[in-house]
Amino acid sequence: MSGTWNAWSWDADPEAVRRDVAAAHERFTDSGRVSGPVRTVVGASWLRSVLHGVDPDTTLPRVELTGHALRDHRDAHPLAAAMPLLRRLLVDVSPGPQIVAVGDASGRLLWVEGDHGLRDSAEGMHFVEGANWHERSAGTNAPGTALALGHEVQVFASEHFSRGVQRWSCSAAPLHDPVTGAVLGVLDITGEHHLASPQALALVRTAAAAVEMELRALRLSGRLPPPRPAPGSFGAPLPDAGDGAHPATDAEPAPSPGPVLRVLGRGGAGLVLDGRDMELSNRHSEILLLLARNPRGLTGEALGARLHERDGSPVTVRAEMSRLRRLLGPGLLASRPYRLLRTPATDIDEVRRHLAEGAYGRALELYTGPVLPRSEAPGVAEIRDGLQAEVCEVLGANAPPGVLLAWSEHPEWRDDPRVVTAALRSLDPASPRHAALRGRLRWLGR
Repeated sequence: MSGTWNAWSWDADPEAVRRDVAAAHERFTDSGRVSGPVRTVVGASWLRSVLHGVDPDTTLPRVELTGHALRDHRDAHPLAAAMPLLRRLLVDVSPGPQIVAVGDASGRLLWVEGDHGLRDSAEGMHFVEGANWHERSAGTNAPGTALALGHEVQVFASEHFSRGVQRWSCSAAPLHDPVTGAVLGVLDITGEHHLASPQALALVRTAAAAVEMELRALRLSGRLPPPRPAPGSFGAPLPDAGDGAHPATDAEPAPSPGPVLRVLGRGGAGLVLDGRDMELSNRHSEILLLLARNPRGLTGEALGARLHERDGSPVTVRAEMSRLRRLLGPGLLASRPYRLLRTPATDIDEVRRHLAEGAYGRALELYTGPVLPRSEAPGVAEIRDGLQAEVCEVLGANAPPGVLLAWSEHPEWRDDPRVVTAALRSLDPASPRHAALRGRLRWLGR
C-alpha cells in the first residue's frame, strides 16, 4: 500500500512516467478501459470522471462564487483562521514557483495565492478563486480527488483526466476539523512537474497537519468558535456515542482534555483517555492509529485491508473491535463505519507541528523512533514511511548541520540511508565527518 498516493517513487524517471501514463490516458479515452502503468487511485478516478460526465477535451470547472458571495463565504470559513500560517509555510518561503490553493469541503477554491506568473497561466483552466475543482466538476485532479477519497494524493501531468490540465502537476491533502474529524476543505500546491515529487507530498502533508494543530490551538484558546453542528455547515460533526449526553452550555464546565495517542518508537501505543494511562497491544495500537488517520471512518473491509497484507476478514476485524471497545469503555468507538468519536492528538502531530514551526531540534527530541516499529500492517507501514520521508525532506532542506549530525548518530536512525544522506549533504566534502558518513553509506549498500 505504501506509495499508492505518490505519483512516482524516489528513484523513478518522471519523464518516463509521464510518457507511459499519457499513452495509457489515450487508450482509456478511446476504449474506456484502464491499462498499462496507471496507479489504481488514478484509474479509479478516471472511471468516476466518466460517470460524472466530464469531457476530457471540453470540460472546465464551474466558477460558482464571485464578488461578495466569495468574500462572505471565505470570511466565515474556519480555515480563514489558518491562512496566516499557510502563507508563512508555503507562500512566503516557497522553494520555487508554485500556486497554493485552499478550498472548502465541496471543492470550491477559496484562496489561490503564490507565483503571479503561474496564477495568470492557470486562469485559462479556471484554477481561480470560486471555481469548483471537485472530481464531479473537473475530473481527476489532486484537490478534487483528495476530497473524493479523504486522503492526500498527487496527480502528475497526464494523470489529469482533462487534457487542458495535463501540463500541470499537483499535490493535495484534505483538512479536517481537529475536534470532530469532519472535512473542512483541502490544501493544494500546483505548478510544474516537481510538485508531484515525493518531497512535495511530504510538504503538503506536513502543512496540513500544522493547519489542524493550529485550529486545535485556536479552539482551546477560545479564538476560534466551536464547530457548527448543523448539517450542511462547513463540516458537520460525527454522530455522538448514544450515551445520553447533552450539548454543553455556557454554564457547564469545560470539557476534559481530549485523548492522546503516542506511537513513536513504541512496540505498543500509549493512550491517555479520560485521565487513564493505558498501554495497548500491537493490534489495538494499529487500529487506533489507523482510525485516527481516517477521521471519517473505515468499513470493516477497508480497515482489514490496512491491517492485513492478505487476509483482512471483516469477522476478524469485528472481534478485535469488540475487544477494543470493552477495553476503552463507551464514548470513543463507533461503528458503521468504524470511527473515533473523539480524534486523539498524536505524537506524530507534535513532530509535524515542530517541523512546520522550524523547531527542528525539538522535533527530533520527540521523534524517538519509527511509528509502531514492530507493526507489519500495510496501513501502519505507509504512515511510518510517510513520516520518515517528511522528516528527511524537511530537515535535509532546512536544518543546520549540527542537528542533522545529531540525528545521524541517534541509535534509531544511524543505519537509515535517508538520514545519513541528509547529514552528508550538509557537510563540507573535505571534512572528516563527511568521509565517515560516506563510509557508513557504502556499508549500508548505497
